[in-house]
Amino acid sequence: MSGHSKWATIKRKKAATDSARGNLFTRLIKEITIAARNGGGDPNGNPRLRLAIQTAKAANMPADNIKRGIQKGTGELPGVSYEEITYEGYGAAGVAILVEVVTDNANRAVSEIRHAFSRNNGNLGQAGSVAWMFQKKGSIIVAASQKTPLSEDDLLSIILEAGADDMQAETDGTFSIVTSPQAFEPVKKALEDKGIAVESASLQMVPGNTVKVTGKDAENVMKLMNTLEEHDDVQNVYSNFDIDDKELASFNG
Repeated sequence: MSGHSKWATIKRKKAATDSARGNLFTRLIKEITIAARNGGGDPNGNPRLRLAIQTAKAANMPADNIKRGIQKGTGELPGVSYEEITYEGYGAAGVAILVEVVTDNANRAVSEIRHAFSRNNGNLGQAGSVAWMFQKKGSIIVAASQKTPLSEDDLLSIILEAGADDMQAETDGTFSIVTSPQAFEPVKKALEDKGIAVESASLQMVPGNTVKVTGKDAENVMKLMNTLEEHDDVQNVYSNFDIDDKELASFNG
């Protein structure tokens, strides 16, 4: 897959056992609140909110939590005033990193993000320093094993007809589908209409090219990515690193 994100694959594989997953609901509530604030509380007319609600439901978030998140965003309930910020920087070996943050204290957030970069052989850059290397894409993950048998060719035909850009078979028994932001919902709906179970679906920043890292550089990159992911204010982290699967298995992350 062109511009495939290694970090997205790593996160998916470790999500079920990752101790940092405890802050998942907090991130989801922030996304729901921000989406409702920016686009209104009706998911039918707010694609970002609709996706946030679908993701929250998939994570088994209670309906009352979702409702309160929407109401805080629309102002029906009092809530924290959040600011959305994207930080850009470089990790070891010059890998590009984008960090999407939702915070109620921008000064604290930038200080802590800068510290995370510097202590892991990286540095925080200026706005625009690495963003040009990434494109927003839809990412849809489908299990190769379905209740109704489905061949790779059949799946490819369905998604291409719906407007998808690309598909790749992953080593963990899934298919990774890439779409434009505009084709994301039509492709997802086409899969659901065919009774094909979708494991995850999200909009991500996908790198146009990757940087191979090994040894100590790879270790520093993984430490930095995990540190950023575990930060309370961080919503998403994207990078263009590529680490060999065998070497990756040697890191405890």
